[in-house]
Amino acid sequence: MSDDSLQHTQFDGVADYVAALDTVCSSAQHTLNIFEQNYEDIGFNSEARFDILRHFLLASPINRLNLLVHDPQHLIRFCPRMMMLLRQFGHGMFIYQTPRNLQNITEPFAVADDAHYVRRFHFDDTRGLLAQNDPEGARLLNSRFHEMWTSSHPCASGTTLGL
Repeated sequence: MSDDSLQHTQFDGVADYVAALDTVCSSAQHTLNIFEQNYEDIGFNSEARFDILRHFLLASPINRLNLLVHDPQHLIRFCPRMMMLLRQFGHGMFIYQTPRNLQNITEPFAVADDAHYVRRFHFDDTRGLLAQNDPEGARLLNSRFHEMWTSSHPCASGTTLGL
């Protein structure tokens, strides 16, 4: 792939971050890896995000949505649309919580496949970068995500009893 299609767009503000997350989520064809502190106030209970993620999961039974979180309580208690997706697509959607030793990681990001990503510089900073057609940057973030994922544990289930 040539660098001609590489596109980096800087943003500043929660609305811009939410829009960038929607762009990355909409770009996913096979895998969507998202790491956030708690998923609060960034559109994960909106109807629009629900529709994007549901469409992604319906597109193929092998598609994967992996959510990694430091504190899952907001996601579990106040994002019923995400819990509905988890119940409906438990074979392709997973929510894991990071262990204490990784709670010092403070840069949220989302990666679609091996090409597109959005990242912020810190949980408390609304500045960040939306990258499209950047396989090298996506590969690095996916590698970081998988390192964190392997040390983490499931924290939400699509079944009522958590089984």
